[in-house]
Amino acid sequence: MLKKPLLFFLISLWLSQPTTAQKVSSALARADSAFDAGAYQLAYRQYRGLLRQEAVASPRLLVRMAYVQEGLGHYPAALYYLNMALARQPRLATWHKMAELARDQRLAGYPETWRQDLQLTFRRYYYWGLQGLLLGAVVGGTLLLVRRRQLTRGWWVAYGSYLVLTAVYLNLLGTERAALVVRPRAAVMAGPSAGSAWLTTAAAGDRLVVQGQQDAWYQVQWQGQEAYIRTDDLLLVK
Repeated sequence: MLKKPLLFFLISLWLSQPTTAQKVSSALARADSAFDAGAYQLAYRQYRGLLRQEAVASPRLLVRMAYVQEGLGHYPAALYYLNMALARQPRLATWHKMAELARDQRLAGYPETWRQDLQLTFRRYYYWGLQGLLLGAVVGGTLLLVRRRQLTRGWWVAYGSYLVLTAVYLNLLGTERAALVVRPRAAVMAGPSAGSAWLTTAAAGDRLVVQGQQDAWYQVQWQGQEAYIRTDDLLLVK
């Protein structure tokens, strides 16, 4: 059994140790200070360390990492970080920046259309809408169970239709699974094999929407048609 002085010493030592959150906050503050001072490469290394070790990936941090990579001329890396920021916080400004970079570098997969802007706006409020629909489903289901003897069949049909609408919203309006080409002149094929018909080659930084996977191939959308590309040639946006 520990003596009281030793026990008090161990407790005070434990309380004096900085928590993980405090360490992350301190490291992030140092990286931000370096970035604000113009030491971009130092800031980038610190941001990357936080991203790898602590899984800190706020949109602000990712946009700053993209800024540094763009300044170095590493456009695929800049686009990858911007894609990560977009996945966490869908914003038209982020997409337009990505489209601008892609246009300058002649990269594919970054359409500048009103449909894309509309889809991105829906994505921005997708989770709020989903939370509202799920809350309505719980409240509605509870009320139906409480007053089930007093309600007609029409109420149950209406509630079932509401659940179907929620399921459609969940499956059709979810976020897309995007990936970036990481190898120059990556082959885009018509089927999941090297013997399939060759469609075109993709450049490093091209953005594809992944729809599935078959062995060592990703099924993707390429200019409105189904295509396949090796998994080693793509980097999924996390």
